Amino acid sequence: MSDGLAITAPAQDQTRTPRWPAWRRRAADAVLPLLPLAALFVLWTLASRGHWMSPQTLPSPATVWQTAGELFADDLLGQLGVSLLRLAGGLAAGIAGGLVLGIGLGYSRRAHDAVLPTFLALAQIPTLAWIPLFVLLLGIGDALKLVVIVKAVIVPATLHVLTGVRDVAPKLRETAHLLGLRRVALLRRLIVPAALPSFMAGLRLALAQGWIALLAVELLASSEGIGYLVVWGRQMFQLDIVFVCIAVIGAIGALFDYGIARLDRVLVRWPPPPTAELATKPLRGFVPWLLPAALLAAWTLATYGGAVRPEFLPPPRAVLATLAAGVGDGTLPTAMAYSLLRALGGLCIGGALGIVAGLLLGLLRPLDRVFGPGLGALRQIAIFAWMPLITAWFGFGETAKLVFVSLSAFFPLYVAAHFGARSVPLSLIETARVLRLRPALRLRRLIMPNALPAIFSGLRIGFVYAWLGAIGAEYFASSGIGIGSLMINAQQEFRMDRVMAGMLLIGIVGSTLVVLGGRLERRATQWRRNGTAA
Repeated sequence: MSDGLAITAPAQDQTRTPRWPAWRRRAADAVLPLLPLAALFVLWTLASRGHWMSPQTLPSPATVWQTAGELFADDLLGQLGVSLLRLAGGLAAGIAGGLVLGIGLGYSRRAHDAVLPTFLALAQIPTLAWIPLFVLLLGIGDALKLVVIVKAVIVPATLHVLTGVRDVAPKLRETAHLLGLRRVALLRRLIVPAALPSFMAGLRLALAQGWIALLAVELLASSEGIGYLVVWGRQMFQLDIVFVCIAVIGAIGALFDYGIARLDRVLVRWPPPPTAELATKPLRGFVPWLLPAALLAAWTLATYGGAVRPEFLPPPRAVLATLAAGVGDGTLPTAMAYSLLRALGGLCIGGALGIVAGLLLGLLRPLDRVFGPGLGALRQIAIFAWMPLITAWFGFGETAKLVFVSLSAFFPLYVAAHFGARSVPLSLIETARVLRLRPALRLRRLIMPNALPAIFSGLRIGFVYAWLGAIGAEYFASSGIGIGSLMINAQQEFRMDRVMAGMLLIGIVGSTLVVLGGRLERRATQWRRNGTAA
């Protein structure tokens, strides 16, 4: 890992540079991140005392502190416990299902060909897009929360376990075969340990996705839980409650991340796989189409046989007719266009800010030591926890949606650019130092070309988050046109066919954008792969 100071420091003998004692470095690392917090606290205090904003819109620090004490003494821990119990149940079910699916699909070629294409097709529909359908089918009780969390968790768990099982070294498989290991022993001695690094990466992602999905569904449809408490505070315009809940949500997210990191260090003893990407092949033969055909037949029989009322589950023909009608009269394409424009606008604003911040903090080590921990702490706050605060400050119009989508896209690009800037090879840094390249030339000729692959990977993730942010913003601020607003209105009107047509369109558009993003990334970084291969 390169030192950020070395990129901008003048060429000189580094051995003569005096070094601080260890205790001074530790003290600086502890104190420097507190400076932005102190400045923000002073600004917050001045704003509240100077009445820059109304007390209902920006409560004072003293009010928030007093509210925190009252909430902890009253019902905050109870509401948080409800949310954590829901999360634990959804995580247990989702991870167990992901383990079974991942091991089965990675171990059996037949199961892989028969199930994986359908699984990936359903996974392309974001968890948020399923919520209106699940609300109509399950109501707003705990069953809704459990199903939403399982949907969010099972996808990353399955794909990471599948990747780990599939990528077991062939030589180890051959050795196990020569030793005559039976299937149970093969799983226990080889497959499970080899898949553990990938599984832990999937567990970290599954936990984050489950936490985000839980808060989203509690914000939309719940009568208890930490998400409900945030919505209640927003509706009562008691933003001090919202501030306290956001801080608690961030603290819980940080504890989750810290716990997974410690567990990873304890359990994982094998080196991680070189890649976690899931390579898929084009569909060939009839086997991949068996499961979709069976599901479609079951759906048709259930609706036409009277097992399920059409109001709860319309037949496939009705969904396709609604989709065709919506495309024909322009309702669905117009709504989709507005949502895509919001996602792209937020990606441009938040992504640009994230890239600039990531490059600056990645290149300038002192700046990273000051602002890096604070940004890392903000990353732990589940993105939908910000929505009530954003709507309170910016209303329910386009500005609030754009701010939320930009915030959703900021952190993926920030992390990618920061990693790309810090991963410039030390040999290239030394070469630039010897050649006495100017900072602008270093950035253009050295840093950006090496950071570009990471930035493009972050761009693909950033668009996914921007797309989810656009749909979520339309859920929580349903004024205006958009596919999310259309689906929420259809749910309130109990138009299941329109909800499912919107889900189908979101899945198609999402899959298309993922494919286009992957091709753009491969083309933009082709020179790097060719140079590496050479």
